[in-house]
Amino acid sequence: MPLVTTKEMFAKAYKGGYAIGAFNVNDMEMVQAIVEAANECHSPVILQVSAGARKYANPVYLKHLVEAAVETTDIPIALHLDHGADFDICKASIDGGFTSVMIDASSKPWEENIAVTRSVVEYAHAHGVVVEAELGKLAGIEDDVHVEASDALFTSPDEVEEFTARTEIDSLAIAIGTSHGAYKFKPGQDPKLRLDILEEVGRRLPNFPIVLHGASSVPQDKVAIVNQYGGEMPNAIGIPESELRKAAQMAVCKINIDSDLRVAFTAAVRKHFVEYPSHFDPRQYLGDARAMMKEMVKHKIVNVLGSANKA
Repeated sequence: MPLVTTKEMFAKAYKGGYAIGAFNVNDMEMVQAIVEAANECHSPVILQVSAGARKYANPVYLKHLVEAAVETTDIPIALHLDHGADFDICKASIDGGFTSVMIDASSKPWEENIAVTRSVVEYAHAHGVVVEAELGKLAGIEDDVHVEASDALFTSPDEVEEFTARTEIDSLAIAIGTSHGAYKFKPGQDPKLRLDILEEVGRRLPNFPIVLHGASSVPQDKVAIVNQYGGEMPNAIGIPESELRKAAQMAVCKINIDSDLRVAFTAAVRKHFVEYPSHFDPRQYLGDARAMMKEMVKHKIVNVLGSANKA
């Protein structure tokens, strides 16, 4: 099966009350772990490339890794540009074979956000590619995305109808309490999603796919492994997975997951080198990292996204 867009994925997810996982990829082991997990769970999946991944691995390398993964499975796979900063980056990704792009002009004034987003939509739709955009701003740090907590803004339901109508986007990322990066909330806090905002957005945009960014949950068991084997990750908690599952049963059709994968990958590598300090073959410790990441993806598909057996 060739790469697909997210259009049919989202239509089925909205109707079925589940979400598709959008997992960030940076190298071969990550692509393998995610796709093997999705294949075993018989789940559709979105592989997404951030600005940091573009700098690290080169989008051409990543695209061909994804194409290799497509040849080994028959599940639906979309290749998505995460947080495209401007028209040129989105255009380059579209020209390079991506089937979905995100234009993130959420930090710009209202009319400029609409204008930039609309220009990307026109080019993308002319090439059979779908577009995601964002309203509101999530706090946190991830790759080139850096928003102070004081600057974070919940999405206003009053704006979504005009924004989607004028831009003609295919999906909308909203801010309802998630946060970029691993260090989200301090222990003792009670992080919850603003499901009331999500419900109102869903009422105003019936059957329209909504996206959650910054939705990793910070796996405490993996953080404990990192710290046990010489790491210094501070205690932090994320949005409870039960809250994310509720969102997936509502209007949310795509949930971005990145930090959880990084923590799992790092935990496995640290553990490997403490247990086998004389090893120097990357296949040994990267193999462990791939296996732990694969189990993390399977957990998300089954327990958070609800997308198992939906391919």
